[in-house]
Amino acid sequence: MTHVFHRNPRAEQPVVARGDGPYIYDKAGKQYLDASGGAAVSCLGHSNKFVADAMKEQIDKISFAHSGFFTNQPMEDLADFLVARAPGNLDHVYFVSGGSEAVEAALKLARQYFLEKGENSRTRFISRRQSYHGNTIGALAAGGNQWRREPYAPLLMPVPLISPCYEYREKRNDETSGEFGQRVAGELETALIDAGPENVCAFICEPVVGATMGAVPAVEGYFKRIREICDQYGILFIADEVMCGMGRTGSLFAVEQEGVAPDILVTAKGLGAGYQAIGAMLVSNEILRTIVDGSGFFQHGHTYMGHPVSCAAALAVQNYIEDNDLLSNVRRRGEQLHDALTARLGNNPFVGDIRGRGLFRGIELVADRMTREPLDPSLKIHAKIKSAAMEAGLMCYPMGGTIDGRRGDHILLAPPFIIDETHIAEIVEKLGSTVENVLAKAIQN
Repeated sequence: MTHVFHRNPRAEQPVVARGDGPYIYDKAGKQYLDASGGAAVSCLGHSNKFVADAMKEQIDKISFAHSGFFTNQPMEDLADFLVARAPGNLDHVYFVSGGSEAVEAALKLARQYFLEKGENSRTRFISRRQSYHGNTIGALAAGGNQWRREPYAPLLMPVPLISPCYEYREKRNDETSGEFGQRVAGELETALIDAGPENVCAFICEPVVGATMGAVPAVEGYFKRIREICDQYGILFIADEVMCGMGRTGSLFAVEQEGVAPDILVTAKGLGAGYQAIGAMLVSNEILRTIVDGSGFFQHGHTYMGHPVSCAAALAVQNYIEDNDLLSNVRRRGEQLHDALTARLGNNPFVGDIRGRGLFRGIELVADRMTREPLDPSLKIHAKIKSAAMEAGLMCYPMGGTIDGRRGDHILLAPPFIIDETHIAEIVEKLGSTVENVLAKAIQN
């Protein structure tokens, strides 16, 4: 009997033994192709010697020094690396231990920024339906994942939710993609007017929606309109790139592809590729100067922020990606993966949409392709696909509640940046067979 309080105490999971490139092996010796990077984390795969050596070198020097007393060289160097490549005026980096912490920091910083400016009435945030920003109380409140929010709803601050830019489900037949994008972006202005712009700190969203909807990118022009509205009403734009950033969509920062820059950007997962726990908040010089020239102190902090070993690992990860031009591989393999998925599953009567960017791909499952009617939630197709895929030696990331937190099923794929054509073939073959077999059994029953 285990004494571990697992995330699902009822589940029996294999014991992981080791990793090698895109593969994980359990204690019994079974091999799994990690086609989801865990939860879009392991962008370099497993057991990368370059990263491991950098971590060991740092441990030999010093493993921890509290950031209230010291800075450290890996943290300084990692900040320099990120700022040199970040969009817009994101000139400073605040390091934390993961995505939820990064979002929590961003929300608190946005509030303090306006306090320092004397705009004390600004206490609210606006987000989107079917978004996900983390599991801490503030981050959970800012998200639109109804299933995750429901048990804690009485504890959460009120956050108005506007429509996501979810073209497959929400574009009307009488509008173009561009018109659809402008319409749903315009909901931000409506929400601001309803709340009173003087009461709102920021709008937060994912440039490419991850776990909750399954790799949903915005249509062209959507984010330019979002940026215009934020500027017009004097609120901050927070880009949540915890899952979609750090090269996952083919550019180091996902929002680069939208031609805009946020005021605050949060990232994690692929930043350290799972080699150590790390997240980061990038902020504009304007925000930092307002704090420095005001109270001089960000009233926030965590024990392990700027951890030397975590920063050394993340810097090694990012240097390895850049030195080996892996973002080119992300773009190339991403297109190959999309084409292979379309060839194998594009005519499946239960596959409604195949979407995404780079090595961040989603497959939405439906009961009827013509009407886009979702599968019966009671079938729990997403859970059955995850289980069957693991049995077949494939890790993927299926989720339910794609449409509204209850209805809809999708599969998220986020394989390591190091994959080649043979891995794509293995992913598509194993996933295709899994989807076909699970759906055939479910529909028959």
